[in-house]
Amino acid sequence: TGKELFKFKTPSGIIGNAMTYMHDGKQYVAVLSGVGGWAGIGLAAGLTNPTDGLGAVGGYSGLSEYTNLGGSLTVFSLP
Repeated sequence: TGKELFKFKTPSGIIGNAMTYMHDGKQYVAVLSGVGGWAGIGLAAGLTNPTDGLGAVGGYSGLSEYTNLGGSLTVFSLP
């Protein structure tokens, strides 16, 4: 029906597709979050010069104040 059944705030932005799997007859849904792609270049490499990473460091220098830098795999079990 499209009705929202569940809402959850992940530790950071979603950087991977949601996946589902079954284990011992129970179904799970998992999603990867973290800082990836262009935004994560300077943060992951520890760059501090704003010109490093072709400007990525300057553009995203404050990102660590708003999100976790490490990746997190969040897994939910279905009823």
